[in-house]
Amino acid sequence: MQGVAGNDETALLVFLVLWVFGIYFIFAISRMGMATCWWRRLPCRTRLCLRLYLSIIAVILLCLVLFAYTLIFDPDVTDINLSDVQQLTPKPHELCVIVPFRDREPELAGYLSRESFEERNFAEFAPHIQQFLDNQNVKHVILAMNQTDQYRFNRASLINVGWLESDRIGCDYLVMHDVDLLPANPQIDYSFPQLGFVRHISSPEYHPKYNYTKFIGGILMLTMADYKAIDGMSNKYWGWGLEDDEFYLRIRDGNLNLTRVSNLTTDRTNSFRHIHGKERKRDYAVVTKTQREMKRKRDRVREF
Repeated sequence: MQGVAGNDETALLVFLVLWVFGIYFIFAISRMGMATCWWRRLPCRTRLCLRLYLSIIAVILLCLVLFAYTLIFDPDVTDINLSDVQQLTPKPHELCVIVPFRDREPELAGYLSRESFEERNFAEFAPHIQQFLDNQNVKHVILAMNQTDQYRFNRASLINVGWLESDRIGCDYLVMHDVDLLPANPQIDYSFPQLGFVRHISSPEYHPKYNYTKFIGGILMLTMADYKAIDGMSNKYWGWGLEDDEFYLRIRDGNLNLTRVSNLTTDRTNSFRHIHGKERKRDYAVVTKTQREMKRKRDRVREF
């Protein structure tokens, strides 16, 4: 769609003709007045002032014509394609919700359904978070990172794979989200956190279970670029725990700004719904005597 200035030269000619006509009209009136007897009876100073006023009106008319031309027929403003306008309009940031969980058979004897507890949690989680984000007008994709092998649960590796898939999709930022933690307060913000900032949504002040100072588990949000800049998460953490503590050190060493959700009208009892069933035991097992010591050593290997 082109602008109205299809022919700037023609438009300028039209305006100049109108201006000349206006000047001629003013001049004709003044000459007509000079030819009448009432003009001759006016004092010389008065006639001079009238001529000055007519000249000022002519200059103002010229300025108005030129100003109108610059507003209406400036090609830099009006001769713009619709595709150019669309390119100038910023697109909304897209969020990838990465949900790592483990698909295992329930250990309870007599349980007939082959659904795992995590699958049941995800069936409740997905529609809840989708509605929650829709209410905030957050464009999003939900990625269920389901570990189906026989090895112990590796949350960090699942999140790393989720980052790769999010990058392929073209997301701008991600949130690593526990499947059993549902936001319950509409004030909890899932908008774009800006580059260089990490937002801990389930902060120690509001998490229903954990409140130590360096805790960043549960729900953590950052940009795709920042996640890559600090090499993602360590792949060496099998079983439950410590992978988020190591990631805290990466955030610190990467000079990222860690922010936490605050000033909510709710507290840790009602900001989130924790739907982790008591029948689902976490994997705290220590396979070797040195496992815990090995897990606490920093992993300096690049993940990407």
